[in-house]
Amino acid sequence: MSGQVDEWLYKGSPYELIVLHFLLGVACYMGREWELSFRLGMQPWIAVAYSALVAAATVVFLIYPISQGSFSDGMPLGISAAPYSVLCMVLTSSLIRETTKNKFANKGYRFGQEEETYNIVAAYGYFGRLIFQYASFNNSRSLHFFLAAWPVVDVPSLPVAIDIRSVATYNLSVTTDQ
Repeated sequence: MSGQVDEWLYKGSPYELIVLHFLLGVACYMGREWELSFRLGMQPWIAVAYSALVAAATVVFLIYPISQGSFSDGMPLGISAAPYSVLCMVLTSSLIRETTKNKFANKGYRFGQEEETYNIVAAYGYFGRLIFQYASFNNSRSLHFFLAAWPVVDVPSLPVAIDIRSVATYNLSVTTDQ
């Protein structure tokens, strides 16, 4: 039984469940917009205009994962979408020639495999060569330290930076008004 649950999770079925419910809800909402405009005697232009967004969401969240062969390849939902695009760019750029020696880069991940499919240190090394030399990481320990320390340092310092900027702007406006 647990093997079936693992495979169900691996294939992206929770994603499929969320996306299908989302698209069903959006389609029902679009139908309600049409019904409201029909009952008020208006033209259904709101529902027609909204259908373009529904078509785009359907392509991104439903058609694209089907074309990729699995719902686990679907677009990320929620806050995970923010770092996803950056990591995808970095990791896919370093997949070729940086995988394990016995595997072809396009073969991908096999369910249950224990060795890594890509080398994250090589990915961030490529990223460092792309930007500047000191942005690259030579080993996974320094990389993981940076990934752990960056939010711890950055998040508390953000309000301070905003406060300094707003005080400087206020002082500038006070001195120029006189």
